[in-house]
Amino acid sequence: MRGRVLVARLDDAGDVLLAGPAVRAVRTLAREVVFLAGPRGRAAAELLPGVDRVVTWHAPWIDHTPPPVTEERVADLVGRVRGVDEAVILTSFHQSALPLALLLRLAGVGRITAISNDYPGSLLDVRHRVDEDVDVPEAERMLAVARAAGFELPDGDDGGLAVRRPLPDIGAFAGDGSYVVVHPGTSAPARTWPAERHRQTVRELTEDGHRVVVTGTERDLTAYVAGGDAADLGGRTTLAELAAVIEGAGVLVTGNTGPAHLAAAVGTPVVSLFAPVVPAARWAPYGVPAVLLGDQDAPCRGTRARLCPVPGHPCLSQVTSEQVVKAVRELTQ
Repeated sequence: MRGRVLVARLDDAGDVLLAGPAVRAVRTLAREVVFLAGPRGRAAAELLPGVDRVVTWHAPWIDHTPPPVTEERVADLVGRVRGVDEAVILTSFHQSALPLALLLRLAGVGRITAISNDYPGSLLDVRHRVDEDVDVPEAERMLAVARAAGFELPDGDDGGLAVRRPLPDIGAFAGDGSYVVVHPGTSAPARTWPAERHRQTVRELTEDGHRVVVTGTERDLTAYVAGGDAADLGGRTTLAELAAVIEGAGVLVTGNTGPAHLAAAVGTPVVSLFAPVVPAARWAPYGVPAVLLGDQDAPCRGTRARLCPVPGHPCLSQVTSEQVVKAVRELTQ
């Protein structure tokens, strides 16, 4: 056994869910797995099989609304991760592992593995290098870091996404029978399909014979999208309950956001309204049937923009409700 191992992924829920295969690999040899998450990733970390304990810390170099760097905040993290024997730092292709590696060294962590194309000096023990010009699915990219640290998936594990079982009973939310989930919100406006298109899609899905459930945290948005045609669960579910609602669905309709990865973790097909601000090859729903809609060659391609840099948001605004209904039909037949 390799003692207490910390796995870090400090950004959003979807990123954390994609770290699941790497966590399960670490679990094979670790006496205890501690997951270091950002505040928006904590609930997802608590859903990952193999995680024993979650530590939450708001990283100034990763979060979209970064907090100030203070001696008190740094000391807080260093104090909370003391006693960790080893760390596997998971980052996206545009993030650096070195600030966290420095803080983990201050906490006395003896062995640290991460991707770094910058010279890490004594901050890393295992420096994993990758060609960042090659698009690799994010789940596989992170699993490769765990493997570089000497951790392999257990026999019989296919490397797919997964959530901890059992999930909550959601009969009170979803009712009986088949349904389609529409999740209109995203964490960035550049990845969002217009609300009126979602509303029209809900209406047309209902006319096509589907029962529709609308989910999300923005209650005004979900109420508008549901209209009088769908069940509105806006603001009513925990992440675990949302996973159960999505698991019971025939299809999920959503953008490039956490619930798409939640669907992958529970085996539900996805109609993915995908803006190409990040590569679909890295971030599309992993390991489940999916129909990708959106112009992947639009001018915003690869910009990582949170606000659409192109007037009219053409990559997604050109997607029609008819295309979405057709894609749902394809995935449910």
